Amino acid sequence: MFKFKHKDSEFFDLFVESAQYFYKGALLMDEVMLDYSKAADKIKEVVELEHEADRINDQIIDKLNMTFITPIDREDIYALANGLDDGVDYLQGTLQRIVMYRTGTAKSGAIKLTKILIECTQEIIKSFKMLKDIRKNQEAILECTHKIGHLESEGDRVFRHEVAFLFDKEKDPIELIKWKDILEKLEDTVDHCEKLSDMLRGVVMKYA
Repeated sequence: MFKFKHKDSEFFDLFVESAQYFYKGALLMDEVMLDYSKAADKIKEVVELEHEADRINDQIIDKLNMTFITPIDREDIYALANGLDDGVDYLQGTLQRIVMYRTGTAKSGAIKLTKILIECTQEIIKSFKMLKDIRKNQEAILECTHKIGHLESEGDRVFRHEVAFLFDKEKDPIELIKWKDILEKLEDTVDHCEKLSDMLRGVVMKYA
């Protein structure tokens, strides 16, 4: 029933694959932000991405249940797997709102937050690629997590500025409500990236 291995790189390979789906979702979001006419088609793509991310998450959990000795603590594997999967869910929810609200041309703050999100997910991929050799890559992983922290701070600044601008300049209350909600969802996704980076930092401090 169980596999007795002290080292098993498959967990880390699956993490990287899951992180790449998060990144691809951010790229889809960026395409929609730059060209709203693509929104309907991109929502189909992000739903497919979400299914693939769920499939990877299921593989990780199934493997966790079948592996007696894991390369890092079981609870860390479980938390990281679900954290990556949740990131794609955040993106799917935001894109669905863009389609439902028929937002049209994106606000500049939403575009900026999406660019920040792309950078965050790139750093997440880099971190997970190095995770299989934590001791060797300790400093490099922590550098990635610090960069994500800085990006999250920049995302907070962009969010506050854009919401203030909406309340100051937007005369249509419906438009204000729509874009405030979308901006909040984007900021939540960037915040989620920082939570993932905090988990990674915790793993590094535990094992490096």
